[in-house]
Amino acid sequence: MTSTQIRNSFLAFFESKKHHIVPSAPMVIKNDPTLMFTNAGMNQFKDIFLANSEAKFPRVTDAQKCLRVSGKHNDLEEVGRDTYHHTMFEMLGNWSFGDYFKKEAIAWAWEYLTKVLKIEKDDLYITVFGGDTADGLDVDSEAYEFWKALVPEDKIIYGSKKDNFWEMGDTGPCGPCSEIHIDMRDQKAKEKIAGRDLVNEDHPEVIEIWNLVFIEFNRLANGDLVPLPAKHVDTGMGFERLVRVLQHKKSNYDTDVFMPLIIEICRLTNYSYGSEKDKDIAVRVIADHLRAVAFAIADGQLPSNNKAGYVIRRILRRAVRYAYTYLNTDEPLVHSLVAVLVKQMGDFYTNLNDQSELIQKVIREEEASFLRTLHSGIQKYEAYLDAHNSQEKIIKGEFAFELYDTFGFPIDLTALMASENGWSIDMQGFEKHLEAQKSRSRQAAAKNLDDWVIVHGQPTDESVFCGYESLIEKNVRILRYRKVVSAKNVHYQLVFDRTPCYAESGGQVGDRATIYSGEQSIAIEDTLKENNLIVHIVPELPKDPAKEITILVDERKRLLTTNNHSATHLMHAALKQVLGDHVEQKGSLVNEEYMRFDFSHFSKMSQEEIRQVEQIVNARIRENIVLDEKRDVAMDEAIAMGATALFGEKYGDHVRVITFNPEFSVELCGGTHVQASGQIGSFRILSEGAIAAGIRRIEACTADKAEAFADEHIDLVHDIKAVFKNQKDILKAVKQMVQQNVQLQKEVDKLNREKALGAKDQLINSAEILNGIKFIGRKIEGDAQAAKDLAFAIKAVVDDFVLVLAYEANEKAGLTIMVSERIAEEKGLNAGKLIREAAREIKGGGGGQAHFASAGGKDASGIEAAILKVKSLIQE
Repeated sequence: MTSTQIRNSFLAFFESKKHHIVPSAPMVIKNDPTLMFTNAGMNQFKDIFLANSEAKFPRVTDAQKCLRVSGKHNDLEEVGRDTYHHTMFEMLGNWSFGDYFKKEAIAWAWEYLTKVLKIEKDDLYITVFGGDTADGLDVDSEAYEFWKALVPEDKIIYGSKKDNFWEMGDTGPCGPCSEIHIDMRDQKAKEKIAGRDLVNEDHPEVIEIWNLVFIEFNRLANGDLVPLPAKHVDTGMGFERLVRVLQHKKSNYDTDVFMPLIIEICRLTNYSYGSEKDKDIAVRVIADHLRAVAFAIADGQLPSNNKAGYVIRRILRRAVRYAYTYLNTDEPLVHSLVAVLVKQMGDFYTNLNDQSELIQKVIREEEASFLRTLHSGIQKYEAYLDAHNSQEKIIKGEFAFELYDTFGFPIDLTALMASENGWSIDMQGFEKHLEAQKSRSRQAAAKNLDDWVIVHGQPTDESVFCGYESLIEKNVRILRYRKVVSAKNVHYQLVFDRTPCYAESGGQVGDRATIYSGEQSIAIEDTLKENNLIVHIVPELPKDPAKEITILVDERKRLLTTNNHSATHLMHAALKQVLGDHVEQKGSLVNEEYMRFDFSHFSKMSQEEIRQVEQIVNARIRENIVLDEKRDVAMDEAIAMGATALFGEKYGDHVRVITFNPEFSVELCGGTHVQASGQIGSFRILSEGAIAAGIRRIEACTADKAEAFADEHIDLVHDIKAVFKNQKDILKAVKQMVQQNVQLQKEVDKLNREKALGAKDQLINSAEILNGIKFIGRKIEGDAQAAKDLAFAIKAVVDDFVLVLAYEANEKAGLTIMVSERIAEEKGLNAGKLIREAAREIKGGGGGQAHFASAGGKDASGIEAAILKVKSLIQE
């Protein structure tokens, strides 16, 4: 069976058992502060397990794309080195929400593996939970008895809490689990050691393929376990491992999931897979990481310098490093594999196909940028070796960490380069700096959350958002609250039965508001959405949490934010009209100050295009288009209406549709909007620029901010006119002045160079003899070009010399060093090495060849010391 056939057969089997097939959730998670990525199949059903929402179907099945690269579930360092760890992987699962439980889950798993897939029964082993005295949990004898009816008892193994009690995190739903393991060794190996003795012993050919989790408890913050109101089944089977079993391969990477990518990598790098261990690892890493990065970008997450975007950038850079180090590729490679991946998986994961062009462009740009950084890091590494060459050949841990932290060098790459030069690394020092960084990150992110305190209602009760209609809500009750302690402060989270506060989502910031409880007033500092709960952040609790309260939203902030949000919709439509239908929203931020809008487009917008977008939006504002808001629209109906759905967003079966003229702007959106477009007042684009390959960013403003922006520019024009004594053609006057300034600067530069060349004879006559070498060191008037011209003029008439010319230009310092060929060869003096030492004195850096080098710095007071430094090096 091909991998595609296997995936389809799993879904079809559980569909025959009355399971509803649901699509994979996005791999990048939003509105959940505890997770950045979907790292398990259960993540999209988390709210059901937490009793925060009801299940739409009692039984579901899916193939879920997952990513494990950070936190508790971190497989990154194992990827490529063994046969079965991956960053991005697929999890096949079947789920029961308060419907069937252990008996059916066990029976169907056994039926699918042994009857549908016809896996040999004797090769399968079962683990069940063996109990835990600390938690007061008994042996899972119920699961044991169900398995005993299907398999011999010597195939059933009791497992520890670590292996056979599944927990979502430190708190939350959990329960015992039963794992299915397979022994893939040959017959001779099986006769030597029984498979049951190798289960959960990290043997590469005795591996877990399916985990059946029986969720029946909730772990509280104090560590206690309490029974859930309903029992659930959550199973997860590693797709790549299952394909390996059915295709009889020794490694996941040898299956048709990865081999098309591996074959293409080898073709592009002219490498024969299986020839060298390190190169094979590199090929596997590249194949694996390409999948992770491509799927993340397809889900709307671009590489960046923070949060989820930083993780994606780190994965891609790891692939580039392996290609650069082991496959000798110094040109972008990874982007070339996207077409192969799309051909493999684009039919099932359609957004991969739809976003293929963007994925390729983003990856290529990221590769090119990081390769430049790699080259810079290698130059810094070589400079370090040059500077410390006379000492013991040990790279300090602090410098190894700097290469890791600043230039993205993994420690194994630094170690490889060091060994090639006969050096070693102070690993203890490196680990010390690495742990210090991790400790800082942990402290910054650490939060201690108390258990929810129920004030009114039941733990399953949800907030009702009523802020579309009103900014004030009276007689509100607190459903629950909890205390949150972080490194920065202590605050409380409140959940109300009703709230007019909009929770941050869809790019729109959360509302600020005030709580009134008797004589007491408390500021709501922010409103967030957490696992579908509307959570209000406050610095203190009401004195009597059980008392009814009034909530009043900050009207000014909401009004301005709403203006910007509606204008974002109008601008999105205008961009499509001006640039083309390829424009798609890739991210946004909407607050009371301005809007930020990221979109797909492959070239800089011209000033004329920006002006056209502004004109279209302002025309729609003047039309005063009445908002058409439809709630609870079936998703299929919304799409038929022409509503724009955003990649990477997870929508329910019913959605809210916002329309400003059905012929112009129709979007799925849960944010707040103006009742008519005229309320926006006016619209101005503040800036437009690139943030990634194929992704542009616009910042814009509305209402009084737009007026202030226009007024500021009008005032600026008036001031410029006054400077030019109100000339009629002010633009012509400014251009003439700029041209005159450029011409004058050229004349000044020419005079400085001539003046510097005029000092040639004086410099030659000032030469000192140091160890048989003519040394000339002097500060001159001029710039880098003047110094270069003078150096080559001296070279034409002087032999056996070292020349140092220093200068000040634009409040900065510069150095030029020239070493004649014979001195460089016979005395071993290298201009590039000399310049690196001298540049430290002017707090700068530089480089060059053996005969000629230059540097710049920010401290002109160090010029004399820089010249003396070179002199002392010659004397040494």
